Amino acid sequence: MQKTIKHMIAQASECLKNSYSPYSQFAVGACIRTVDNNYFCGTNVENISYGLTVCAETSAITQMISQGYQEIAEIVILSSQQKLCPPCGACRQRILEFASSQTIVHLCNTHEIFGSYPAETLLPNAFTPKSLERETP
Repeated sequence: MQKTIKHMIAQASECLKNSYSPYSQFAVGACIRTVDNNYFCGTNVENISYGLTVCAETSAITQMISQGYQEIAEIVILSSQQKLCPPCGACRQRILEFASSQTIVHLCNTHEIFGSYPAETLLPNAFTPKSLERETP
């Protein structure tokens, strides 16, 4: 496993410890590496009103944006269950907002990578900024 991904897994695992998941008992951690090699982590924060829950990926993206960065080079996602934890549909959309054609999503546990995927393959035919472009007559 690459040194960079090991580092990202370690950071996501550390952030996972801060998860607030009293309802599902399903803690999730995420670590983003930007194209400038900066790292931003996030964990899930549940709410009794499930619709208000913040996912780990969203938390990490928010950290990244708050610090002035906008392009994800790669992201690691892992759960306390040590099994495959793909991002939900909303997080796939959020990841794509800040992804390039080079962005890779790594689905991991604390010891191994289950799979690495180009971000664009996780949400085929996604609504993107290009969707808003108007055709000129």
